[in-house]
Amino acid sequence: MTKKLLIALAALSLAAFALAACGDDESTTSDTAAETSTSEDTGSAGGGGSVAVEADPGGDLAFTETELSADAGPNTIDFDNPSTTPHNVYVESESGDVVAETETVTESTTSASAELEPGTYTYYCDIPGHREAGMEGTLTVK
Repeated sequence: MTKKLLIALAALSLAAFALAACGDDESTTSDTAAETSTSEDTGSAGGGGSVAVEADPGGDLAFTETELSADAGPNTIDFDNPSTTPHNVYVESESGDVVAETETVTESTTSASAELEPGTYTYYCDIPGHREAGMEGTLTVK
């Protein structure tokens, strides 16, 4: 009987330890999310920030916005593609140089970083045929 009791206590101890370890991961995730929000707020106060770009949720070859603006400085291009159609975002300067590009994603999000100077940029989807179908917009940086 003592052996069975020891085995039961050991199993309970392991279960309690595993549960505590899961709780620690949750706290870390919350802390990371809070730190990310703080970093973004701090970044936008000193110039730059983030630019949100979203593909059409229905899968059309379009972005939900064709006119975006940003502050000059370091920026994060946050791209959300909720559709099953693959898309990406390329940001091109007035001289035609690509200054940022995201990965191609479906039903997911991705981001890219760029040092943006004041001016007008074009953003577009680089998948063959998408830009030609009208999947592009203007990003004005002040």
